[in-house]
Amino acid sequence: MIHRLLFLPLLLVLLFPLGSRAQVLRPTKLTTALSQPAARVGEELELLVNARIDDKWHLYATNFDPDLGPTVFSFTFAKSPAYELVGKPKSVGEQQHYDDVFKGNVTYFEKTGQIRQRIRVLQPGRLVIKAEAEYQSCTDVDGRCIPGDESLSFGPLEVTGTAASAATAPAAPTTGTTTTTIAPAVAPAIGPTATTPETPVAAAATDTADPATAVVTTTATPTVAATPPVVASVAAATSVESAGGLWGFAFAAFVFGLGALLTPCVFPLIPMTVSFFTSGQDTRSRGILKAAVYGLSIIVIYVLIGVVVAALLGEDGPNLIATHWLPNLIFFAVFVVFGLSFLGLFEITLPHGMVNKIDAQADKGGWGGVFFMALTLVLVSFSCTGPIVATILGLAARGERIAPVVGMLGFSLAFALPFTLFAIFPAWLKSLPRSGGWLNTVKVTLGFVELMLALKFLSMADLAYHWNLLSRDVYLVLWIALSGLLGLYLLGRFKLSHDSDLPHLSVGRLLMAVLAFSFMTYLVPGLFGAPLPLLAGYLPPQSRNDFTVATTAMPAIAARATAVAGCEEPRYGGFLELPHGLSGYFDLEQARQCAKAQNKPLFIDFTGHACVNCRKMEATVWSDPQVLRRLQNDFVVVALYVDDKTDLPANEVYTSTYDGKQKTTLGKKNADLQLTGFNVNAQPYYVLLDPTAPTDLAHVLTPPIAYEPDAEAFVRFLDAGLARYRQQVAAR
Repeated sequence: MIHRLLFLPLLLVLLFPLGSRAQVLRPTKLTTALSQPAARVGEELELLVNARIDDKWHLYATNFDPDLGPTVFSFTFAKSPAYELVGKPKSVGEQQHYDDVFKGNVTYFEKTGQIRQRIRVLQPGRLVIKAEAEYQSCTDVDGRCIPGDESLSFGPLEVTGTAASAATAPAAPTTGTTTTTIAPAVAPAIGPTATTPETPVAAAATDTADPATAVVTTTATPTVAATPPVVASVAAATSVESAGGLWGFAFAAFVFGLGALLTPCVFPLIPMTVSFFTSGQDTRSRGILKAAVYGLSIIVIYVLIGVVVAALLGEDGPNLIATHWLPNLIFFAVFVVFGLSFLGLFEITLPHGMVNKIDAQADKGGWGGVFFMALTLVLVSFSCTGPIVATILGLAARGERIAPVVGMLGFSLAFALPFTLFAIFPAWLKSLPRSGGWLNTVKVTLGFVELMLALKFLSMADLAYHWNLLSRDVYLVLWIALSGLLGLYLLGRFKLSHDSDLPHLSVGRLLMAVLAFSFMTYLVPGLFGAPLPLLAGYLPPQSRNDFTVATTAMPAIAARATAVAGCEEPRYGGFLELPHGLSGYFDLEQARQCAKAQNKPLFIDFTGHACVNCRKMEATVWSDPQVLRRLQNDFVVVALYVDDKTDLPANEVYTSTYDGKQKTTLGKKNADLQLTGFNVNAQPYYVLLDPTAPTDLAHVLTPPIAYEPDAEAFVRFLDAGLARYRQQVAAR
């Protein structure tokens, strides 16, 4: 009874969705400023856009792949002889994380943020610069996403000097009508927004100059002082989520460090090294102190490696590695080489001359000798630790810039800890297991793991450039084969070159074999359409399956839309998708005509390519057999993408009565339809409508709903609309 009373407030909210959800949200507020109120001809300055974002919302920034899915913050400037753009927009204070839905890194702001665009002024006078900004705000609370389209004005800017003085200024790119959107030099990347030659991606502006966009006058206008930027420093802009991610990564690196200790190159060195600090001329306390310095030196060496990698990556390094084919293929090759080395195909060692020189420095003794002893250990153990360190740095390079340092700190802490602890408590050495063939087993196991991780980097390059080399099924088959071979190896069904004889099977090997075969078994249903949510961040997107079974329990996540029987082929069906093999449309009027002919109600899905919860609804709610059956049989489905960039035909371009702006793309048309008809601008948003009725909130069959993860509640929503439609038909 108590739990029912607690559920009552939620039920009341669901019963009155019009008041709570039918509203225009504006979670992001933009203001503009100039980096300086005056400038001379030829001088450069920055246009500043300061963003204030509502609590629990985030605004996508500029510096990630625009084809990934979410809308990148971008400007559109028209031609002007008064100024020219210098470079691309730059985000300040953004955060970054890997998005499991879109399979790539995205950057975003929370609470505050700033975007800067550098320009060079070319003519004297009073300059006002206008631009159109396009952006997107989302919340993880209920999955809503809000597209933004705003006119911005910068200035006036007082420009002095003569045009001739600009002759000595450095050359800049030719300015035309420019959409300054950060985009890596790559081919179209992951995401469902690929276009065909018949449906080109919309250009952001026309090729003609707009006098209102850049105004140069000499009329007296009060000078506007630059507003201080509302922005936090990059170092201070780490959210709880990203901090948690770094802590988790540090722990994973710590576990890798423990694994490195159990390799043939390192484990035998533990008692040898510890005995050096617990014997000889030094007192016990001095020996313990030297052991502590030894361990600290190991940590310093590995952390320095992380610092160097972070410095080489630079600010845009993680984004480059996440989207560009070259670093992904390099990491793929490195992981394969190290994996084969662990399996015993060959051994990777550093030049003996370099190792001997470092070892000679260690022999000199003193505190410097302790440091060089640590460096010698790092170099001698490279053939075993190198692949593990490369794995950590490779995974770290796909995350935040500080991740390589954090990863090396976690790894080295685990790596150095035993040397220090065993020096303090030498009696513990007697409890260590003896060296033997089990060390090579650990090494081979790590080799299989390296090969499996290598596929992730090849997959990222394959998805970004549409090479179609590594589909989801091929990826899964390779993982299944590798995990199965690992299980057979652990059971002793075959030996590799460095393995010793296995007289009996230990409990440890048996348990590891169980884990390997369990993982393999978990992967198998993925070949037949299972989503495998635990591995969502590592597998290619689920777009099609080479293996099929005669069941609707595990439908495909996405499929090209087909026409409803007896109706015409869907417009935009060559590149837009409906989930689970549903037939339907992407144009409201076309869907309306089909619904009239079929005598069915309309199911309108206001969605977006960048809408995370839209994908979750499709994967978890639409896939429910009861929901899917109703969508297939009782409704005509139309998916209206509010963020699609496809150009509208010239005869369909119109000026909105809502904001007075021209709607030139399919996405802007659909977003305007949602605003004008239903006074809502968030997605997902589901509307049930009689095809003969006007498209507005007053004529819906049942109150629209937004994100609803309960499949039973969604079924009730569909049934209520269908029942109301049948009542209206019977009354005609």
